[in-house]
Amino acid sequence: MAGERRRSVFRPCIDLHHGTVKQIVGGSLRDDKDGLGDDTDALQTNFVATHPPAHYAALYAQHGLRGGHVIKLGPGNDEAATEALRAWPRGLQVGGGITIDNAAQWLERGADKVIVTSYLFPACRFSMERLVELERLVGRERLVVDISCRRRGDEWVVAMNRWQDLTDMVLSPATLEQVSAHCSELLIHAADVEGLCRGVDQDLVQRLGEWVSIPTTYAGGARHLDDMQLVDKLSNGRVDLTFGSALDIFGGTGVTLEALVQWNRAATVGP
Repeated sequence: MAGERRRSVFRPCIDLHHGTVKQIVGGSLRDDKDGLGDDTDALQTNFVATHPPAHYAALYAQHGLRGGHVIKLGPGNDEAATEALRAWPRGLQVGGGITIDNAAQWLERGADKVIVTSYLFPACRFSMERLVELERLVGRERLVVDISCRRRGDEWVVAMNRWQDLTDMVLSPATLEQVSAHCSELLIHAADVEGLCRGVDQDLVQRLGEWVSIPTTYAGGARHLDDMQLVDKLSNGRVDLTFGSALDIFGGTGVTLEALVQWNRAATVGP
């Protein structure tokens, strides 16, 4: 109906670690000293899939859940990500290790969009030059910027390298406007609550609803369907939500995929 506001929707995910679909507590994912990609002693895992990545991609395709993000958490995930993209060409976005050298390749492999993170922050400092170069290479409409963050006092500082290193960027209307001029979507993980299923960062969601001007997906802490309603209310329908560890297909008990599919069907999504 004319004049009816947009509603937040569910956006799916496939998190890959060592080639396997997993749900990981975000703050526990650290680099190791032996070059294996993470410190396995510190790693906290909520779920390890027995199904291959293509299973989840096909499931999302079956329900028309477009725009899900496939995130490669460290090395050893390229084959698994490619498998997911083959199962649903142009239905998924891919991120994790995206650079100027491989972005076009991932689009050729079937990604609808590429998600860039650490590449934009050489030496933990934001590089507008790198963002503009990527935009020129793949086009603004095929580019998503992940500016995931950690809370520090009353601010949210963008973090990189599996959310372990803080950068020089603080989330604000100005920084979001700056980045949004060169990409089509934002992906924001609240790393401090990622994988904990203890609720979303309500302050961050509300600020994002006030600040963002392009499609934005929030991830971190969602535990049940009420959080879908909460994010819709706090952001005035301007921020979408990802469920991970709480979702039944990832071993969770907080919310079912079917309930989220029904939510999306009922949502009024603007252009």
